[in-house]
Amino acid sequence: MEKKKDFLRMIVQEDLASGKYKEVVTRFPPEPNGFPHIGHAKAITINFGIARDFEGRCHLRMDDTNPVTEEEKYAKAIEDAVHWLGFEWDGPVRHTSDYFQRLYDYAVQLIKMGKAYVDSLSEEEIRAYRGTVTEPGRRSPYAERSVEENLDLFERMRKGEFKDGEHVLRAKIDMSSPNMQLRDPLLYRIRHAHHMRTGDAWCIYPMYDFAHCLSDYIEGITHSFCTLEFENNRAVYDWILDTLHLGPPRPYQYEFARLNMNYTVMSKRKLKELVDSGKVSGWDDPRMPTIAGYRRRGYTPKSIVNFCNSIGISKANSVVDVAQLEHAIRDDLNPKVPRVMCVLDPLKVVIENYEGSEELDASYYPHDVPKEGSRKLPFSKEIYIERDDFSENPPKGYYRLTPDQPVRLRHAYVIRCKEVIKDETGRITEIRAEYYPNSRSGADTSGIKVKSAIQWVDAATGYRAEVRLYDRLFRVENPRGIEDLNPDSLKIVKGAYVERAVIEEKPDERFQFERQGYFYPDPVDSGGEHPVFNRIVSLKDSWAKQSGKGKEALQKVSKAEPKAAKKEKKKEPSGEAGRVAPLDETQRKIFDRYREELGLREEQANPLARDEVLRSLFEAGLEKGAAPVILANLVLNEVARELKTVSSEELRYGPEELAELAKMIEEERISVKIAKQVFEEMVRSGESPGEIVEAKGWEQISDPQKILPIVDEVLTKYPEKVAQYREGNRKLFGFFVGQVLKATGGRANPRIVNELLNRTLK
Repeated sequence: MEKKKDFLRMIVQEDLASGKYKEVVTRFPPEPNGFPHIGHAKAITINFGIARDFEGRCHLRMDDTNPVTEEEKYAKAIEDAVHWLGFEWDGPVRHTSDYFQRLYDYAVQLIKMGKAYVDSLSEEEIRAYRGTVTEPGRRSPYAERSVEENLDLFERMRKGEFKDGEHVLRAKIDMSSPNMQLRDPLLYRIRHAHHMRTGDAWCIYPMYDFAHCLSDYIEGITHSFCTLEFENNRAVYDWILDTLHLGPPRPYQYEFARLNMNYTVMSKRKLKELVDSGKVSGWDDPRMPTIAGYRRRGYTPKSIVNFCNSIGISKANSVVDVAQLEHAIRDDLNPKVPRVMCVLDPLKVVIENYEGSEELDASYYPHDVPKEGSRKLPFSKEIYIERDDFSENPPKGYYRLTPDQPVRLRHAYVIRCKEVIKDETGRITEIRAEYYPNSRSGADTSGIKVKSAIQWVDAATGYRAEVRLYDRLFRVENPRGIEDLNPDSLKIVKGAYVERAVIEEKPDERFQFERQGYFYPDPVDSGGEHPVFNRIVSLKDSWAKQSGKGKEALQKVSKAEPKAAKKEKKKEPSGEAGRVAPLDETQRKIFDRYREELGLREEQANPLARDEVLRSLFEAGLEKGAAPVILANLVLNEVARELKTVSSEELRYGPEELAELAKMIEEERISVKIAKQVFEEMVRSGESPGEIVEAKGWEQISDPQKILPIVDEVLTKYPEKVAQYREGNRKLFGFFVGQVLKATGGRANPRIVNELLNRTLK
């Protein structure tokens, strides 16, 4: 039976059958401003997979329209990720910058048609003129400029005669449209910045909505697949192509739900913050959800592609359990990687009645794995076992080695404990044992019954190794950022021992260390004094066990549930115990409007749609011009927390103050951390955010000229650390950031500090 197609493949199939297109051409268009993550892997498998399934072509196109954030190293990382996942793009790597002249010409054409104009409003004024979700916007007075004046200004923008932000080019569409994306969207902005490919040839750059649809058209793309957050942008996509009368065959945009995964952050901005702050060793840190991180950790391309295919393609946002990804790698590795022995916490055992040495035959694979292979396992008088495989005072049900209970050494002999040797602190340092000569595995005639077998490593031939035990980077299901990092995400074991075959024979680059998990030699750090192994994944899902999730967690894709909704679960009984009451019709309309028009996340839109008090503050703050996402965070986190102890009538601030605070965060006048302190002061004193920041001297320092001398002072103070950093110790970057922030009392803008340090430390 033919496998049922997802809705995107059904669209493609119908378009081909109707003759709309002769060939399918898709594209993967990432912005090279960070390393691609597991969410991009889903987009890669969709775009390349659909092209492959219908014998079409897929382009790789770098959306390089923001020279401030883009770098060649990110573009290279994207290419590497696509190749590693097993896909090939059609022709050369393409770039939006390849089409800068053609895009400029299209913009000129719109101006001549009276469909675009140069606007000279400030960014704040544009935002104010845009209106709200309940009120129409107002068209800029500059929209009445003549075609000739607009053409002249636009050409002068290109020549570099104006400063950043002095002018923008906007489409002339509909300032009263309920879809706020159509309220005269920006088409071009001024950026006096060096571009990674075009250098200084351009100082105006097209906005995403303008460049994306036209690049698709220029390349002959048929199906432009985007994630759901671009659903409202589709109207702009179509307007531009239709207004320019770009006839068939032309591309159409279709949206699918992006990949959201618990215990994982998918924001490149937040991932970059982890890298720049030194909380991780780099974009390829094996704890990172980047494709480079999974690759270094030991994940296989097949496991990631299988995972992406298993979660399916839908139009409904949901959260995938990370256990499903972990299941995919176990499922891929289990039938093909060799089983070997490793001791993480070695306890020395001296077998007193054994002399000489021998090599035992040991299979790499258990009986239920359809693969063959074996190695010679050295055995001698001294071996290492796991410390917790011996117990002097064993609990009930303990079946390993004790003073009274013998145990089998896997693939070898049965031994029993004769003497326990301890140091002056009482810690066990050595076990004296004896073995039963007739108990050799596979030829046991001793008649001795044991209840378990334990792993071991020959002391004479085993290799000392460093083993890195990785766990989930975040400790909570819905992490916000650095504050939710898991302090136990990495444990380094320096004194582990692995058997000889792991190092000398290397039958496979990935191994199952028996009872420990699946491991992979670190491709970056394994060339040192001792080999380094990364734990890819444990043998079982311990997190699911702890949280009461059974095997169903591996197969189930669960809907995201915001924290506020979970609290309401306790307060609002419904028809079924333990379920949140569904949104009513009015609430659903509000929820949809917040998601579609304001771009709020589900966990923001849901509680605001439910709670009238919070919603009224939020709506009133929007009317004051606050950025929706920032304002929603303030209302849901800070205001909601205060309303637990006081009524809304007792609040000492109102929407105007909340909007002012949101604007200060958006404009980077204060950091998010300082904003919390400002809010606490607002609660206490009733003063406005501006008054508090001025009185306390909390305004963030964002002037590079003020921060640079402090950066120089810090680097001069620590010359040895600077030398270590330049020799490759990138973990010191976070130290330098911390010192600069400390020197400024935490007032320096971290983004500016990171940029200056990156530039100065090169």
